[in-house]
Amino acid sequence: MSKLWSVQDVADFLGVPVNTLYQWRTRNYGPPGKRIGKYVRFDPEQVRAWFESLPNGVA
Repeated sequence: MSKLWSVQDVADFLGVPVNTLYQWRTRNYGPPGKRIGKYVRFDPEQVRAWFESLPNGVA
């Protein structure tokens, strides 16, 4: 398993603001993340898989 990504890492990868990721989480949208204590962490492979699963024109 590779290093887990922070919210900032995912925001940088997707090119969206950090606040957008938090809004997506409240709407059950976006790449799956897990809370570890007070932090949210993402598996880079799951982030990439989520991105690849988006229909053309949605991302």
